[in-house]
Amino acid sequence: MVLEVALIDVLPGHEEAFVAAYGQGHPVLAGTPGCRSVRMTRGIESPTRFVLLVEWDSVEAHEENFRATERFQQWRSLIGPHFAGPPSVEHFLDVPA
Repeated sequence: MVLEVALIDVLPGHEEAFVAAYGQGHPVLAGTPGCRSVRMTRGIESPTRFVLLVEWDSVEAHEENFRATERFQQWRSLIGPHFAGPPSVEHFLDVPA
């Protein structure tokens, strides 16, 4: 399992519209083959900052099943207009205890 972490800053005043757009786009992302879970969090101290957490079967599942498809275009057309800048996106693996 791979965790995608995307740090998203939205334009001031667009927070609620971004949340609504995320609600519309969630099924597009969550329904992607290889996607295990999707969660969006919002900053308390910085309410224009959001963190998207997506569990994927693999980096390839993210890249090939989502980023390289029409699903990504749908997703981005919904949430992208609210971005203050490009999101910072990285993939992570769990560290054994």
